[in-house]
Amino acid sequence: MAANEIHIADVGTVFEVTLLDGTLIVPINAASIMQIIFTKPDDTKVINVASHSTDGTDGKMRYTIVLDTELDQSGTWKIQGNVELPNGRWSTDIDKFKVYENL
Repeated sequence: MAANEIHIADVGTVFEVTLLDGTLIVPINAASIMQIIFTKPDDTKVINVASHSTDGTDGKMRYTIVLDTELDQSGTWKIQGNVELPNGRWSTDIDKFKVYENL
């Protein structure tokens, strides 16, 4: 496993996002929908069902790559979480990460 790189066809890589309101954590333990959306370098969007990282009170949710076909493009990817709570629907900040080719 690479220490600091994500590679095409990696399986088991965990992506985690946190829902914040400014700098305050938003608990997501009552969420009815939790998604993590990936945008590939070619702008294809993939929506994945997320799970709580802990009990949800820390605002964290995660998705683990399970298929070697999920990380299928090298380049810069975007990631964003979406959550639906009893009082509304919110999105996390958009973050970026790089996927590297293999030898």
